[in-house]
Amino acid sequence: MKGLGIVLIVIGIIMMIFRSVNFTTKEKVADVGPLEINKEKNNSVNWPLYAGAIVTVAGVVVLVAGNKKSS
Repeated sequence: MKGLGIVLIVIGIIMMIFRSVNFTTKEKVADVGPLEINKEKNNSVNWPLYAGAIVTVAGVVVLVAGNKKSS
């Protein structure tokens, strides 16, 4: 439980610092014989600031609950 709490805290902090992730995908537009036409599309995944805060708080709760249980 302690490890899960620490991982959630780290992920939550990273989510609050980096508010989105950008990546590029290739889509095949046409394939006519030896000729192939591809299109690169930029995608982005965004999340609100409070989502990172919720994950961080959940990690703290898991960490504290794990420490109380083992004591």
